[in-house]
Amino acid sequence: MANSAGSRRRARVAVKRNIHNSQIRTKVRTFIKKVTYAIQSGDKESATANFAPMQKTLDQAVSKGLYHKNLAARKKSRLSAQIKAL
Repeated sequence: MANSAGSRRRARVAVKRNIHNSQIRTKVRTFIKKVTYAIQSGDKESATANFAPMQKTLDQAVSKGLYHKNLAARKKSRLSAQIKAL
């Protein structure tokens, strides 16, 4: 358990940030799943429509430090290649 006032505050802030970051991560995963399911079903229009907001949320998560920029680039690249292949 934290002893000093500063370390108690950091523990409280860490819990709040964990909740906030979890929400953002969940949103990103949901958008990725929407695109993936559209690709699997062969619906190019739906996949393309869901790709733009997925890209935006993923880039926002990268700017917040939740994902590495290369991971985001890799996911976007692979998904766009799959959409083009439809």
